[in-house]
Amino acid sequence: MTRAVETGIAGLSIEDSIKGETNRLFEPSLAVERIAAARRAIDESGTDAVLVGRSEGFIRGQPDLGGTIRRLTAYAEAGADCLYAPGLRSLDDIGAVVRALAPKPVNVLVGNDFTTVRALAEIGVRRISVGGALARAAWAGFFSAAREIAEHGTFHALAGATPSREIENAFTSGDGR
Repeated sequence: MTRAVETGIAGLSIEDSIKGETNRLFEPSLAVERIAAARRAIDESGTDAVLVGRSEGFIRGQPDLGGTIRRLTAYAEAGADCLYAPGLRSLDDIGAVVRALAPKPVNVLVGNDFTTVRALAEIGVRRISVGGALARAAWAGFFSAAREIAEHGTFHALAGATPSREIENAFTSGDGR
């Protein structure tokens, strides 16, 4: 963790699922110690990297709202700056997490159209992630255009493509740098 913080990263997300094991989470005490260790590394570095405590039960086959809130509360107490439970899809559940963890900010993962920015803001969500959803949306356009070419021999889907200059400007200061 110390070496990661020394790179100048803006933040760290500490997950509580066990890599390579589909439905297992770290025991709560070990998960909390991992957050505390990350907090110590950030504090000792003197940086202001954001520490995100992440409870993965909802995406690891353990959709227990009470257990998720208990874990996230413990992560907040161990020093997490922001709390995150990917996989929550109910605004009622998300609102319960936000209320339980206030005033700490809560991050929500949005990968489809189950909500809006406004609805999340209204229940107190302060950070939104889209994960790979933007890439999947781009791939959807790619596959649609490729199917059209392969199946119909036409190029109509390409007419709505973003102009190259607009893409270049999005990744530069606008003057080619």
